[in-house]
Amino acid sequence: MYIVSLTYTASLEHIDDALPAHRDFLDAQFACGHFVAAGPMVPRNGGVIVASNMERARLDAILASDPFARQGLAAYTITEFKATRLAPDLNLPRPEAR
Repeated sequence: MYIVSLTYTASLEHIDDALPAHRDFLDAQFACGHFVAAGPMVPRNGGVIVASNMERARLDAILASDPFARQGLAAYTITEFKATRLAPDLNLPRPEAR
């Protein structure tokens, strides 16, 4: 799994202009099962995406297609982790046994 932190590198006016396209991008990734959570940071200086079930190279390619990335509006920091525990009702793939 991955935690993707986006830090805005442009004004909120530019972010808001690109937001509908970014939301379409998110919708498509949720529909494919690539993303499992997403939302803005508080305060609103970026956002967070939780991604699952892919190789890092695939995630990098997906993020490169984000309108925020294509327009140079955000910088991305990616943290990979192995989920060894999940909440019982969370609809995610179960972690592999160690």
